[in-house]
Amino acid sequence: MSARDVIARYGAAMETGDLAALRAVLDERVVWHQPGANQLAGDHVGPDAVLAHLGRFMELSGGTFALRTESVADAGALVATTVRFTARRPGATDLDQHGVDVFRVDGDRIAEVWLVSEDQAAEDRFWGAA
Repeated sequence: MSARDVIARYGAAMETGDLAALRAVLDERVVWHQPGANQLAGDHVGPDAVLAHLGRFMELSGGTFALRTESVADAGALVATTVRFTARRPGATDLDQHGVDVFRVDGDRIAEVWLVSEDQAAEDRFWGAA
């Protein structure tokens, strides 16, 4: 399975909310680097921590958080995707941004994830203080 195939499985799982399929593509030592200065920022290590982290997106947004992959480029084990993500939260301006997610794939699993948002300051305001 190519790195692109792994990320395609990840994208499908994210878009449908299939947590079992999502967990299946995460390496046991996965590290998710969440940027910013908000309550979700920081490094999350291991599949359980990553799934809990993603669950917080849904919790804080009342289940409205959505992510769609728009394009994919790869350089072997590194895969970059352009994404669009949206969410709503009471008392906050709706979140609707593009970003770039970069993955390091090891075998048939995601080993590391870095995220870059179109407007990190707006995303920080949306998710709230750390």
